[in-house]
Amino acid sequence: MVFKRRTPKGWIQLAQESFWPRGGWSRATSYVMHRLRRLPDPPHRIARGTFAGLFIGTLPLPGLQFAGALLLAWVMRGNFIAAALATFWSNPVTTPLIAVLSISLGHWMLGIERPLSAPTIMDAFAQAGGEIWRNLLVLFGRGEFHWDALRVFMHDIYWPYLVGSIAPGIVVGVIGYYLSLPIVRAYQGLRAKRLRERIARRLGRGGAASGGGPEKS
Repeated sequence: MVFKRRTPKGWIQLAQESFWPRGGWSRATSYVMHRLRRLPDPPHRIARGTFAGLFIGTLPLPGLQFAGALLLAWVMRGNFIAAALATFWSNPVTTPLIAVLSISLGHWMLGIERPLSAPTIMDAFAQAGGEIWRNLLVLFGRGEFHWDALRVFMHDIYWPYLVGSIAPGIVVGVIGYYLSLPIVRAYQGLRAKRLRERIARRLGRGGAASGGGPEKS
């Protein structure tokens, strides 16, 4: 293949670039915006897809964000590629901020009074992950099943996270919709204008070439 990488990326490089892209997050964001502007679809469909991707990207749906964004874009009659690209706003840099904000808001909405901090959230994730791993080992005859850490995690972290992320997701999605709509509309209008000018110049050169010689009597 002409565009195939000579040296495939290893797992370590892929993991590093998932946390910090080679050109930085600003370049990655510019690339996503560039792709959104160039999508061959009406601006309102691209804006709807952007809303779907931003909204789903805010929710705690690990491994299901692409599928969720595509499903919501289909329901909204939005652009699928725009929806998939917009989910990248949820990345290893922004996700901790989204999590703390959403969990705090969820605690307030659900009336849960628990001390909340970044170390507390990370510890809850670690405890739940460890319990899942130990329960998997039980399937091979080692120990007994325990669900205490998972119950605490679901009650104190995941459920508040899910409930509290809906409002920020709507806000971010609406902002993305109303920002992307005029940008895509202006970009597509500019491309159409340049295309018309290019066609006019070619027609002008063709007309001059066909009728440029002196007439003979």
